[in-house]
Amino acid sequence: MTADFDGLSDPKAMRALAHPARLQILNRLGVEESATATEVAEIAGITPSAASYHLRMLAKYGFVEDAPPRGDGRERLWRAVGKQLSVGLLPEDQPDVRDAKVALMTAFRREANREADRALANVETEPEEWQDATVFHRTRVKVTAEELARLYKTIQELIEPYAVRRREETGVPDGARVAEVQLNLFPVITRPVPGLPTEDHGLAQRVAAAERAAGEAGEAGEAEGEGS
Repeated sequence: MTADFDGLSDPKAMRALAHPARLQILNRLGVEESATATEVAEIAGITPSAASYHLRMLAKYGFVEDAPPRGDGRERLWRAVGKQLSVGLLPEDQPDVRDAKVALMTAFRREANREADRALANVETEPEEWQDATVFHRTRVKVTAEELARLYKTIQELIEPYAVRRREETGVPDGARVAEVQLNLFPVITRPVPGLPTEDHGLAQRVAAAERAAGEAGEAGEAEGEGS
């Protein structure tokens, strides 16, 4: 699997992105046309000065850029570069690149899990049609590596017309809102076999304890008999 964004082959860029606040900032800018440091700071739960620093780091590695000013132009606006981010391991990756990719993928998964957890925690407050449309689904498939890569490409092609930026270009229908599609394709690793659990509910432990108690009682009786 190759990256859709060239910066994700740079270990420094990937390490810069693998920061919770920066991922939240980038998610916000991926949905909205532009935002100030103060506006993204509220989403990330950090100070505006910290947000400014994170935005400059994201800009340094090409993830965000300056946006056209609004109003009197006194506030600096930022926007995402508008390219999809993806990352995958390649056989030819050097150790530093591989480590940076793993760290970034871990950060992606952590942020994705938090997003899904928030959705699940609030699903009952959603209108009925959005409850019906919310799906958490897993499917096991049997494929070759080439088929799995082709499946990813096919799914991406299906999703692409609905991406936020693309939808804004082609027209957003009434009732549309931001939703998230999470996609993970990976070979299943055999789980370690822990063995069958005991079903005696502690019987063996109780029997052993009773035997010890009986033994101790017998020893005490013998000692008493010897002393009489």
